[in-house]
Amino acid sequence: MAASQWVVEGTMENFQQVVVDGSRERPIVIDFWAPWCGPCRALAPLLEKLANEKAGEFLLVKINTDENPDLAQMFQVEGIPAVFAVRDGQVVNNFTGLLPEEQLRAFIDDLSAEAPAPAEPTPLDQAVELEAHDRGAAGNAYRAMLATAPDDPAARVGLARVLLSAPGNEPQAIPLLSGVDFGDFATEAQRLKAIIYLREVPHADADLAAAQTAPTAEAKVALARILAARSDYTGAMDELLAAADDDRQLGRTAVRDLMLKVFEVIGPRSPQTDDYRKRLQSRLY
Repeated sequence: MAASQWVVEGTMENFQQVVVDGSRERPIVIDFWAPWCGPCRALAPLLEKLANEKAGEFLLVKINTDENPDLAQMFQVEGIPAVFAVRDGQVVNNFTGLLPEEQLRAFIDDLSAEAPAPAEPTPLDQAVELEAHDRGAAGNAYRAMLATAPDDPAARVGLARVLLSAPGNEPQAIPLLSGVDFGDFATEAQRLKAIIYLREVPHADADLAAAQTAPTAEAKVALARILAARSDYTGAMDELLAAADDDRQLGRTAVRDLMLKVFEVIGPRSPQTDDYRKRLQSRLY
């Protein structure tokens, strides 16, 4: 990342201050990227060039999706580079992929237009915003929504997501994810169910240490289950690929089944999913 006062690194820790609060002073442009993403590397210098040219008309916040998956999930990022323009705490524009410089300039110039009066934030907007910096307050906000509308799918999914951000809350999250039509929130509800499913495997430190001692393909699958239960999805998928290298038949059954479940969690159309899907297929066919 080029050194500039107009380009900063975004994390979960500084998101509230830099993005949410900062967007009330000037527009924020968020660039979701990853080191392995070629189009991201092509887009980055264009965005940084415009940030320096505009000299403070907007702030460019670069967020590494590998290091900040929670922020990527919050914005429902399914492909990178993904760019979001935020003003007054609200997303006002976005695009995915690599744009030519002319179109990118038009995207930035639109931010300089006179901003409309911000809409009054809804309870859901407030709860989602709280998730970035105060999970306890976010949980209370979702509970308040459910007190008046018990079948609200957004509140059910939101509260389940907050509960699952810490281990041990799976029994409380399970009933929130069934019994209603989730509509637009069905994909997120299914992702959270997949997290709960993966966490059913005992995954304490002692379980992890025991699983790391056996070298067989079956043991690698068992280790992958524990890593996935501990939310180490990349580590789990690497173990699954290693198991498929050792035993192609196992790769077509247990390895594939568990890999698909992990894909549900990290995003079935995410670049990381596409990468590991191709790597598994190359081992099996």
